[in-house]
Amino acid sequence: MSETVYTFCRYCLASCGLEVTVDGNRITKIAADKQNPHSWQDFCAKGRTANQLVEHPRRILNPMRRVGDTYVEATWDEAIADIAARMTALIDADGPDAVGVYYGNPAGFSSSNVIFMNGWLDAIGTQNRYAVGSVDQNAMHVVAQAMYGSILMAPVSDIDNCDYFLLVGTNPAVSAWNWLETVPAGWRRALARQRQGAKIVIVDPLRTESTEKADMHLAVRPGQDWALLLAMVKVILDEGLEHRQDCTELATGVDDLRTLVADADLDDLAARCDVPRREIEQVAREFAAARGAMVVTRTGVSMHVAGTVAEWLGHVLNVITGRMDRPGGRRYEPGYVDAIRMSGMVKAKPHRSRLLGREMVAGAHALSELPDEITTAGRGQIRAMLINCGNPVVSGPDGARLDNALAQLELLVAIDFVQRESHRHAHWLLPAVHWLERDDLLAFTSNMHDEPYLQYGARAVEPPPGAREEWRIFVDLAIAMNAPLFGAKGLNGFVKATRRLARITRRPALEFGPHWIDRLVVATGRKFNGRRIKWRDVISHPHGMVLGPREFGHFRNALRTDDKKVHAAPPEFVERARELLAEPRPEAPLGYPFQLANRRRRHSMNSWLNELPGLHPAGKGNDVVIHPKDAADLGVSDGDLVRVFSPVGAIELKAVLSDAPRQGVVIIDHGWGSRVFDPRGGAGPVSYGANRNLLIDARPVDPLSQTATLSSSYVGVERV
Repeated sequence: MSETVYTFCRYCLASCGLEVTVDGNRITKIAADKQNPHSWQDFCAKGRTANQLVEHPRRILNPMRRVGDTYVEATWDEAIADIAARMTALIDADGPDAVGVYYGNPAGFSSSNVIFMNGWLDAIGTQNRYAVGSVDQNAMHVVAQAMYGSILMAPVSDIDNCDYFLLVGTNPAVSAWNWLETVPAGWRRALARQRQGAKIVIVDPLRTESTEKADMHLAVRPGQDWALLLAMVKVILDEGLEHRQDCTELATGVDDLRTLVADADLDDLAARCDVPRREIEQVAREFAAARGAMVVTRTGVSMHVAGTVAEWLGHVLNVITGRMDRPGGRRYEPGYVDAIRMSGMVKAKPHRSRLLGREMVAGAHALSELPDEITTAGRGQIRAMLINCGNPVVSGPDGARLDNALAQLELLVAIDFVQRESHRHAHWLLPAVHWLERDDLLAFTSNMHDEPYLQYGARAVEPPPGAREEWRIFVDLAIAMNAPLFGAKGLNGFVKATRRLARITRRPALEFGPHWIDRLVVATGRKFNGRRIKWRDVISHPHGMVLGPREFGHFRNALRTDDKKVHAAPPEFVERARELLAEPRPEAPLGYPFQLANRRRRHSMNSWLNELPGLHPAGKGNDVVIHPKDAADLGVSDGDLVRVFSPVGAIELKAVLSDAPRQGVVIIDHGWGSRVFDPRGGAGPVSYGANRNLLIDARPVDPLSQTATLSSSYVGVERV
């Protein structure tokens, strides 16, 4: 007999409400939950086909241990005991940093995974922590920390009152206004404002789905967004178009900005970004004069050596023109849980990477450093690695080098649904639980929605008997390694006691786990209408709850800077901007005349989901998009097989001729080329497309965010 479960998608921050039809513990249909008061207008094929991953024919159903070139199934007791013993021996011999961890996006959309993973990492004491944020997100965290005092200060967009949208490095027609903020139906709402007279300006080297609807498209040179934005800051400050009150009362450092732009030449900046000076001046003046306006920067500005400066200057434009905490601009949404306050209570142990001496960003080191940290001998060398729901060989730069390093580990453990490219050398494959098979309360991201919203994500089906939620894996490892979970002495004994009590009484809820944290979060959350939400309120609203109206006035109180002001000109950003101004204008190196750009696809999630047949048309994969004039010079026709090469790698792809990229730029979509193996059946791997990140040299990075040049590296192209 079928039943309906209401929950929400956990592929991205949008958290779209879902109506899931279940028959005999099997999902028969997934549709948008039209009763969801927050997200019902947003729904995509990723959520609609989520059951395909649950039912993947190559899904790992039990722990699997590598024996020679094959895998055999094992029990969880055997897996935990072996992994714990081998990791403990390495730590005893070489210190806690002998064990490293990498975690990907899926871990972040679980209310329990990252919390308990960090509890285990704190237990064993390792600081060799690596995350997907260094691929495309670090710049935002670095800027938020320096300007606002917290890495989690992510202003949200007041789309419905905006008169002027300046969208830089984003394609909201596809990405749906999601990143470290989410606005349901954000692009449709922006277009509605456009019909009422608002102007939309897109800054992107590519002609995208969003530029087709925009009023103006500035086809900036890849990696030079910073020059365009600095030129706009210069026009506004030189012409006295700034918001005087905010520049004196809300912010500090505006005089330092004036000094910086005084030393910059507008014609030089226009030449660097390859946008006509008159267009820059026009946009700057229109932006400053608009009643409500916002700059929105996304991953397109981040994946360059100047990514942090570009991200910073986007925030600067909002601050100096009075767009913070005002209608039509960017504001702070406190949400249900004060994540900024809670994160400030956790004092992370400072740590520098062993070889390059770089500090962590947002609690993790840069993925580009990982291969050398594995292969270079010495105390602190990573000898064992756990990959938590990630695929860094495909997600990060110079994947071949990382793959070679992973092959040299004494122990590699992968937690995932299937065995992907990054897991091919794994000694243990541990089966994860899909979000359709677990409960979640994503309260810690509630300040990233554009209104106060809370929903409990109920599981729709029971997981396979052999799969295990990630939080439990980390608790089991901490206990087996005799390492105090969260670094709290006595907690392991307490956990074991609650497990015994739950088993004796046959009441699973008595066992310590994430449901305890969920209830604590609800009990201590922010008050709405004079009272705190009760747990029974959460459970009795399966479609979620909008807790109150969108409000202004919370931004200043949320600042965590010592003086409670926005620091508009952090010295390290100003210094880096001066370095960029002193550098020669960008030129392609000999033999590599094209810059490699990326493009967002709505029905894939970075390096995840590209193996699902329901998400992509026949012949799925990626290709290389070349401007027709560039193709003519190369002697390449539409459909030809071409070789794209760089100093570190080469791939072959079909050529597609289009004027979507500007001349001198080629597009290859990120996230393809990952093999999916068959450890249970032994069939050959399945793969779609090519891994474009094999072409990216991991060494040049943004010195502030440690992000590699995934969207501005230079490549050559030749017909095969």
